[in-house]
Amino acid sequence: MKLTHPLLATTLALTLAACGQQTATVTPEATSPAAIAPAEAGSYLVGFRQPLSAQSLGAQELAAQAAVQAQAITAAGGVMTSQWADISAAAVRLSPAALAKLRANPSVEYIEQEAVHRAQGMRSGSSDARPASTLRAQGLSAQALYAPSGEYTWGDNALRVPALRAAGYTGAATTRVAVCVLDTGIDGNHPEFQRKLTGFKNFVTTEANRNDPYALNDVSHHGTHVAGTVFAQYGAGTGAAGQQSGMDPNGVVGVATGANLYMGRVLGDTGSGSSSGIINGVNWCTSLLKSQGGTEDKVVVSMSLGGGARSTTEQRAYTAAYNKGALIIAATGNDGAAVSYPAAYTEVVGVAAVDSDLNKASFSNFGTQVDLSGPGVAVLSSVPLGQGTAASASGGGVTFSNVQAADKTGRGSFTGNVVKAGDGTGTAGANEFCGTSTRNSALAGNIALIARGTCSFEEKTANAVASGAKGVMIYNNAAGALGMTLTNTYTVPVVGIQQADGQALLTKLPTTGTVAVTGADYEYLDGTSMATPHVSAAAAVVWAAKPTLTNTGLLNLLTSTAKDLGAAGKDNNFGYGLVDPYKAITGQ
Repeated sequence: MKLTHPLLATTLALTLAACGQQTATVTPEATSPAAIAPAEAGSYLVGFRQPLSAQSLGAQELAAQAAVQAQAITAAGGVMTSQWADISAAAVRLSPAALAKLRANPSVEYIEQEAVHRAQGMRSGSSDARPASTLRAQGLSAQALYAPSGEYTWGDNALRVPALRAAGYTGAATTRVAVCVLDTGIDGNHPEFQRKLTGFKNFVTTEANRNDPYALNDVSHHGTHVAGTVFAQYGAGTGAAGQQSGMDPNGVVGVATGANLYMGRVLGDTGSGSSSGIINGVNWCTSLLKSQGGTEDKVVVSMSLGGGARSTTEQRAYTAAYNKGALIIAATGNDGAAVSYPAAYTEVVGVAAVDSDLNKASFSNFGTQVDLSGPGVAVLSSVPLGQGTAASASGGGVTFSNVQAADKTGRGSFTGNVVKAGDGTGTAGANEFCGTSTRNSALAGNIALIARGTCSFEEKTANAVASGAKGVMIYNNAAGALGMTLTNTYTVPVVGIQQADGQALLTKLPTTGTVAVTGADYEYLDGTSMATPHVSAAAAVVWAAKPTLTNTGLLNLLTSTAKDLGAAGKDNNFGYGLVDPYKAITGQ
């Protein structure tokens, strides 16, 4: 919700912001807003004119009105796939002829193409071809304001979760408070959840066998990661075999371990989902409220998704859900551009991402629609069992720290000679191995050691593999951890190592080394997707402690007690600042 001041905005403004649009990709260099496609050719959202008394209509009157609207769609030759009687709208399939006929119906207010929304998280790292002046280390710096400790991630510590737990503020209360996550699904078998998931529902109908939270449903891993930030249970990790380097044996802990967790699967295997499926998910979350016939006193809807243009149908849906009492929180997007939808709507809390030094993440979208910030860089959380990637590397008798597995790397371990890849067409002496046809026969059967530089990770890796390398180490050209996203899949292990380790290894050549990538139950991800569950869980913890608050009152409290970042007061990068649930509850 976009408020002019948390203490002055005591009522909800029902006008919706019209602002920028965006889509997410697997790297911070996201595609342009214009690249966003409709959900499917012929898929539309239809809104009928709403009578002034629509909000006061009873169930029978709504049903009668919905029947008339459904008949109008059928008469035009359309096929209705979802209908929302309370907002006089529907999702439909229309041929060009049916579209023209329905547009001519005087009871139709608008017809808009249905859009795609996408998950807003990505593997920790950044593009090799990006200008060095814009780069920030994506891991945790030695001087970071916040660092992990035991099961507490740096994000937990930034939100003062240890103090919250010590004081008994976990989201558990006599008043039932739920966090309803709308995402790609969840691996309910992960020990971090201890089979305590309160509810699950699949709203993606294009994929079979995705209806069981204790069977395969989270192919992209995104939803399980988001859910872990909310709900990972203290002392419930999977053990050393499934850990990332340096993790506590007991895993991680979520911000709101005592809240009730629901998962609505609204994004499919590729991490994308239609407007109609997401609206259905929002309505399901809202129906959990006791005031709507459900079992929960309070519901926070957490959506780590975005993209698509402004939609009048979505506007109506979020207004209706808010008016029923839900608090809706969404990711602002990862383009480094205008805030995406649904975060840009007035009734939705827009969340930006910060790193462990509380700097704005370079990818985090900005604008007046940013309300709060949360930890969103190098966030460690759960992923489906065995589906994460852990990496290790050594050379010259030294085992390296902060080794990152590349996205789409091969798994396995290889020990052999470490060989300098060569300069290729890069800067002389830089060992960048650039040039699409660059080869080095000395790499065959060995480990390629390559410097980060002016060409892409993809180009370097492809050159090394084409030269016969059995493993690839790419070392950073600046301080900090090096994560990588690759476009193609490789059968050899590919890892990023720190600048100091790579440069030291160069001085020890010839020598042997080892590079390994194994499965893991946890993963580091970046994105406003990771910031959003921090804020959603914080809201649930505060609401459980202060159950007399309305959704508007809760947001006013969260914004007025946030840790101010950037320019004084609310600004376009951080909103009101980093959410601070402990201060919201205790005033300290």
